[in-house]
Amino acid sequence: MVLLTNTLTYLDHAATTPMRPEAVEAMLPFLSERFANPSGSHRFARSVRQVVDEARDVVADALGCTPGEIVFTGCGTESDNAAIAGTQQRHGGIGVCPAVEHHAVLHATLHGGGRVVAVDSAARVDLTALAATLDDIAAVGQTVSIVSVMAVNNEVGSITSLADVAAVVRRHAPSALLHTDAVQAPCWIDLRTITPHVDLLALSAHKFGGPKGVGVLMARQGTVLEPLLQGGGQERDRRSGTHNVAGIVAMSEALRLTDIERVADNLRIESLRNHLVDTVLTELDDVIETVARDSKVVGSAHICIAEIESEALLYLLDEGGICASAASACAAGAMEPSHVLAAMGVDRRYSPGALRMTLGTTTTEDDIDRTIDVLVAAVRRLRTPRAAHVSTAVPTGASA
Repeated sequence: MVLLTNTLTYLDHAATTPMRPEAVEAMLPFLSERFANPSGSHRFARSVRQVVDEARDVVADALGCTPGEIVFTGCGTESDNAAIAGTQQRHGGIGVCPAVEHHAVLHATLHGGGRVVAVDSAARVDLTALAATLDDIAAVGQTVSIVSVMAVNNEVGSITSLADVAAVVRRHAPSALLHTDAVQAPCWIDLRTITPHVDLLALSAHKFGGPKGVGVLMARQGTVLEPLLQGGGQERDRRSGTHNVAGIVAMSEALRLTDIERVADNLRIESLRNHLVDTVLTELDDVIETVARDSKVVGSAHICIAEIESEALLYLLDEGGICASAASACAAGAMEPSHVLAAMGVDRRYSPGALRMTLGTTTTEDDIDRTIDVLVAAVRRLRTPRAAHVSTAVPTGASA
């Protein structure tokens, strides 16, 4: 059975966002009559290649970089892997990242023999620990080729100052490239404030109203990476493969609109988020807001609820038409805290009851009111001693 979106309250924007209607409209011609391959030499192909170049200009403007620094990829995960693996394969050395990174960064770093550093209670990299790790690596005669620190945490929404990170990296590992997974940033932060501090930056279109299957790697001029994909030499030999023209066009339109509407959307969404969390904290005992609001993006409403297991709660929310997530893993039948919450040091009394609710441009007051009603009722039901066992064999939604 297919569930229609108008029967659901969608609070999982960190996992994916609904496509903007303007982005859908922009891509449609390139799924039908404008189907030419932009790598071709005839006029039909050249006209489509011009559209790709124009989209590149739009994306570059939103990032505050030059069009030649934009590489179109298949997704944020590819962009992260291209940055980390591509740096290590070309330059050697090892990578360093915080313990709370998205697995696209964390796994790529560890796969290359890299090091993981600690974070603070808000999931931001510990700058003292980062400096010490970089010094330790140099002391044993090894080279750090890349440091990767995410701009906005995909699970709890915390914001990291890339300017502060860059200062540490430039001082303690001056030859290292600095990469940021900025996949969760575009809706909340002007990317022009991030780009000047990094050498590499990853985006994914479906996180800001674009389609799935297309992303961006910003590679600062002069940054040389070993390409993950060999072939036709597209993207100046940095990413071979036929361009996803429809996806690129839709992504550029979604990013353009996101950039224009960001300030107004943030004000509105912040008010909705505050109402949601404040009401839940008032209605329910033993609930904590995982990260202070002044340290995270306004679309994040991450809480942890004592005496609750996330999967049981998500089942009841799903039954009530609420789409949310836990961003936690189930191992050997027992709920374990996510790697992010574990690294933050969240009390194990609360971490099994993690709930990630993420708002976006389509979130309404009615969505928030309905979520409050369903969530409060669900928690009270689960905390009742006579509450029936709730099966955890139900999908709990996508993760970012």
